[in-house]
Amino acid sequence: MEKILVLDFGGQYNQLIARRVRDQHIYAEIRPYSKITIEEMKEIGYKGIIFTGGPNSVYDEASPHYDPAILDAGIPILGICYGDQLMAYMAGGEVSGAADTSEYGRATLFTTESVLFQDVPAESICWMSHTDYVSKVPAGFQNIAHTDQCPCAAMSDESRNLYGVQFHPEVTHTAYGAQILKNFLYGVCGCTGDWTMEDFAEKAIALYREKLAGKKVLLALSGGVDSSVAAVLLGKAIGPALTCVFVDHGLLRKDEGDIVEQTFRHQFGMNLIRVNAKERFLAKLAGVTEPEQKRKIIGEEFIRVFEEEGKKIGHVDVLAQGTIYPDVIESGKGDSAVIKSHHNVGGLPDVISFDEIVEPLRDLFKDEVRHVGEVLGIPHELVWRQPFPGPGLAVRIIGDITEEKLETLREADAIFREEVAKDGLENAPDQYFAVLTDTRSVGVMGDARTYGYVVALRAVTTDDFMTAEWTRLPYEVLERAGRRITNEVSGVSRIVYDISSKPPATVEWE
Repeated sequence: MEKILVLDFGGQYNQLIARRVRDQHIYAEIRPYSKITIEEMKEIGYKGIIFTGGPNSVYDEASPHYDPAILDAGIPILGICYGDQLMAYMAGGEVSGAADTSEYGRATLFTTESVLFQDVPAESICWMSHTDYVSKVPAGFQNIAHTDQCPCAAMSDESRNLYGVQFHPEVTHTAYGAQILKNFLYGVCGCTGDWTMEDFAEKAIALYREKLAGKKVLLALSGGVDSSVAAVLLGKAIGPALTCVFVDHGLLRKDEGDIVEQTFRHQFGMNLIRVNAKERFLAKLAGVTEPEQKRKIIGEEFIRVFEEEGKKIGHVDVLAQGTIYPDVIESGKGDSAVIKSHHNVGGLPDVISFDEIVEPLRDLFKDEVRHVGEVLGIPHELVWRQPFPGPGLAVRIIGDITEEKLETLREADAIFREEVAKDGLENAPDQYFAVLTDTRSVGVMGDARTYGYVVALRAVTTDDFMTAEWTRLPYEVLERAGRRITNEVSGVSRIVYDISSKPPATVEWE
């Protein structure tokens, strides 16, 4: 099997780079720069190496560096952002930084003829995020692209198959990013593309059949896409040794608890335990308004419930979870910043009573998880259902959580989803939902003054959930949803539509 090494220098988009490589049907694996030698790279037989971005400056003594001999190891290399600067630094070029050269976001890229830019227009849009830049290319390299602010947006030494780009080809905002990566993988590295989601599923089932043999496994089943796919994958691997625990924490969408139980107990015939723990969770969350504290509380209670259920069924060796990579990266990975803790990653308590935790989808993005689900034979309507955060409606209610607020939000959210579905737009936004804000607004109903909550409607379009654009839903859909919510849901006086993209916002409000 062909392999590409993504050499991790601490950037936020490292797994996204690997995912983009896998989009080209080539297996990619991430290794920290400090955990692999050049000799190991040669022994494994990587077809190519990608140096990732990172938050550091190459001239900072504390910044990550690597043995310059890698440039002469005979393995094609693509440096991205910090990786581009590091390549220039190691090869004897110059890297500079000045406030007037900072470049963040959309930029126009001007390219010259190169194998890296085959089938890429001479002028296109790219995505920048840098202050430092390559101010002098090393000997043997050519400057092959620029922007208005960056004199060297790409460089190459074709005699050694070394390439560097200051921009981010892995993000969707770079118009021809996928083509540039394809050119490197196929045109420079000589890959043929021999890896698919079918291959991933087969290998994962075989891996966990062997790894979990003779062990009892308890899986945290939320009923969402991620935990559902994890459940079916592990079910195929270990069968009755898997027990799924569905914790109904009282923070679910309308009728969701019953739907989850019906689907997995009866449709899939899984060993399912439903725990009705609403009162327990609401008691712990009473008066809590800070988002991170909510997530930590919910994460700890999840684990405590699993421990208790595990004791009821006898010794349990392994806790399984539907963690996916955006959960991991936002909860902080390596030197990456913590954006928000997820209940099944950063929200875990320090001490749990399971021997180990298994997360079979940890290295996949949402759309990859969906593809695996289809490969496993999960019905389309379940695989493509709306994503739902583990902490549930707790992170869609701003401020403290009460049963009254939960009921208000459930009804508002159900109406919004119904109106989107009426126009056949269920798959147009990749995620859409209602948020109950902590703001009250004056209104008028029946000639009387009201003072009700403001409900925000949110819809985003994305393919990886690392970046997202707000969805331009038809005005008619928004109008119907807004009218119905204010008419049918008590205590709501105003509806607003969230037009924030990610970044700077996140998909969820908390």
